[in-house]
Amino acid sequence: QVQLVESGGGLVQAGSSLRLSCAAPRRAFSTYAMGWFRQAPGKEREFVSAISRNGESTYYTSSVKGRFTISRDNAAATVSLQMNSLKPEDTAVYYCAVRMTDPFSSGNFYYTRGTDYNYWGQGTQVTVSS
Repeated sequence: QVQLVESGGGLVQAGSSLRLSCAAPRRAFSTYAMGWFRQAPGKEREFVSAISRNGESTYYTSSVKGRFTISRDNAAATVSLQMNSLKPEDTAVYYCAVRMTDPFSSGNFYYTRGTDYNYWGQGTQVTVSS
């Protein structure tokens, strides 16, 4: 079992910024590919961003590209999502997720489907007012 703890959510006005963080166990963190998803009320969970195990590959859903930045610190065992120019449609519960990978495989892959991930955090609420 991998326990993830998200933080950094809150209530902000449109145009503001927030930084979400997700802490994972240090042991084996460097073997995890990581992702962020979100779920708005009445909607299905959707992919937001992903980062490869080695941090060299990232991917964003089109609606956040250019506004959000995903990063990871393998020494601190954290992954972050910097969210700028927030819009009301970004309002959702944000979840981080872990994909366990084979340490002997390429570390350059990211994953965009929820079913690709093995463990999930409890979520953090982001509310953007207009």
